[in-house]
Amino acid sequence: MAPFRLLIVGGVAGGASCAARARRLSEEAEIVIFERGDFVSFANCGLPYHVGGVIAREEELLVASPQLFRERLRIEVRLGTEAVAIDRARQLLRVREVATGRESEERYDALVLSPGAQPIRPDWPGIDLPGIFALRTIPDARRIRGWIEERRARAALIVGGGYIGLEMAENLLRRGLDVTVVEREAQVLPHFDPEMAAPLAETLAAHGVRLRLSETVLGFEPDPSGGIRARLSSGASASADLVLLCIGVRPETELARAAGLEIGERGGIRVDARMRTSSPRIWAVGDAVEVKDVVTGRYGPVPLAGPANRQGRIAADVIFGRESSFRGAQGTAVVGVFEATAACTGPSEKALRRAGLWGEEGPFEKIILHPGHHAAYYPGAEPIALKLIFRRDNGRIVSAQAVGRAGVEKRIDVIAMAIQKEGTVFDLEEAELCYAPQFGAARDPVNVAGMIAANVLRGDARIAHWENLEGFPGLLLDVRTEEEVGRGRVPGAVHIPLDRLRERLKELPRDREIWAYCYVGQRSYLASRLLSQKGFRCRNLSGGYRTYLHRGGRVAS
Repeated sequence: MAPFRLLIVGGVAGGASCAARARRLSEEAEIVIFERGDFVSFANCGLPYHVGGVIAREEELLVASPQLFRERLRIEVRLGTEAVAIDRARQLLRVREVATGRESEERYDALVLSPGAQPIRPDWPGIDLPGIFALRTIPDARRIRGWIEERRARAALIVGGGYIGLEMAENLLRRGLDVTVVEREAQVLPHFDPEMAAPLAETLAAHGVRLRLSETVLGFEPDPSGGIRARLSSGASASADLVLLCIGVRPETELARAAGLEIGERGGIRVDARMRTSSPRIWAVGDAVEVKDVVTGRYGPVPLAGPANRQGRIAADVIFGRESSFRGAQGTAVVGVFEATAACTGPSEKALRRAGLWGEEGPFEKIILHPGHHAAYYPGAEPIALKLIFRRDNGRIVSAQAVGRAGVEKRIDVIAMAIQKEGTVFDLEEAELCYAPQFGAARDPVNVAGMIAANVLRGDARIAHWENLEGFPGLLLDVRTEEEVGRGRVPGAVHIPLDRLRERLKELPRDREIWAYCYVGQRSYLASRLLSQKGFRCRNLSGGYRTYLHRGGRVAS
């Protein structure tokens, strides 16, 4: 009898993890990976740092070689071999050798598709000019490095201000290039909320990266002085020696579509919780599939290595008879840009608004805080801007975003795990976390976020948000010090320092609501508690003046 035959199309995170897990579950199965490129398992998240020279040798990006798969796991890897068609009725996969064009048919008992995603390359005029690149594979990195060195490139234009775009901005600047980033939205990191992305924009600008926000590229043309000129929607132009397209990826679904597999609304392969496609003998994993968002319940691609790795393991489990399922994804991610770090988990406020799930009387509430990353009395404490979204009815955590210079990803990891376990803000309030002054505080930023949110739900802290300030008929109260106010304030605000508030209560109206603010929200919380107990109607503006500035608020002298 022929051995059970598992064929896997594509390697990297999803396909390679599936193959390795399958071998651990079955020593008898025949396992073959077909990879049309030259590398079966490599760290594509490290590519920007290889271009920038942080990772000096290309070999350091290789996770596993065909030789390792063969000798250690008895898994056959066929590089330079492209899957071109699936015969579902006969359970055959047709493959083609890229170098020779020779085709053959391969029998399968189970087929796993892990084709990944391709960088989006819009149909702009001049898009095929030499010097316009995307970064997805090791050969892409080779071409970019070669172009920089051979042309002695001095300026780079990056189209797209997402994760890869910002990582490339840092690494190209490290190589001595002048860098301009064009982003069609009014902020970098479009997946984040604007006030959380603003500190990264400040960091980029401080290091000399030119940001052209709210602009789109209309096309490219050769620059008379050499290089490439991009025509922009503003009517301006930008010239560079090389252009890098970082505007997202699109699931590779041509093989699945041709085989008649179900495709989801967002363009990815539709799979169930066991990673099985609409065909019972075919599974799919990684960037090419649509998965459920554990918070919203909606389906879409999640092009991240962590979920792809888990999906590969789950597909192998199911194929070999184990009970296993993918719980869904929450989009936990982190990016570092120079000395700043930004991280997130769960859907942003922007995403919830787009989905029609956010409103004044909707199910969600938010808070913003700016705690130090460790005890303030220990040298080197850095502030973290932390945004937490939670349900009004039961306090269940929905998402979090954070940005700062230190300790950012640690806090988001904790909250990500709380979301996975369906935790609430009350759980964050009570979380027992490590404390020593150089690592944290007796009340960790995670605890503080839980306490603030819990106070909101208990009614101990009534909050307001800066986007609702326009047209506010009440009194805006600034409780900062004279020195702070001298550096700028919100137009129209009345200034009474917190330490003098009790003696000046007669100056405040009792027939209008009062919204108080300080720099980060802590002193104005004390003010709102004081005023509420004195019979005033008062709210605390979440995130304070710092968040107002990050939202682009107008400053009065």
